[in-house]
Amino acid sequence: MEGLMLYKFQLLITVILLVIVFALNSLAKRAIRRFGKSSSINMNSRKIIFYLSNLIFYGLAVIVITLVWGVGLREFSVFISSFLAVVGIGFVAQWSILSNLTASVILFFSHPLRLGDRVRVLDKDFDWTGIVEDISGFYLFMRTDDGRRITIPTNLVIQKGIEILV
Repeated sequence: MEGLMLYKFQLLITVILLVIVFALNSLAKRAIRRFGKSSSINMNSRKIIFYLSNLIFYGLAVIVITLVWGVGLREFSVFISSFLAVVGIGFVAQWSILSNLTASVILFFSHPLRLGDRVRVLDKDFDWTGIVEDISGFYLFMRTDDGRRITIPTNLVIQKGIEILV
């Protein structure tokens, strides 16, 4: 009988947690949409932030649910540290992927660069001047004044700097 009560309690906590996570995720998406519209950021660029918020909310939910259902903190910490070691090795091998995703988030939230802006990339080797057409999770797409369509990794946009022309 005591085992049945524990099972019901765990199930109740799981359902409550899932409802809270779905509600918070919905509120976060609404806030991201509002911020994106007020900052003139297109839907494709907002998708990156949506994916990251999903990852954070659902990742935390999985962690809490596993703890509620009786996985010990010691076993869970061993699993997480092993998982993070494997992921860390993968990111070291592909550091540019993580760098570009981080740069895209920075461009989304705090950079004055917007779609349709006429810009010049500040680089001594290249003279790229043109209009920003799109900013994705990894690249900034730009149409140069001479008609070429170039892609610049977002981490280079942060590193090199951009001059927004009027």
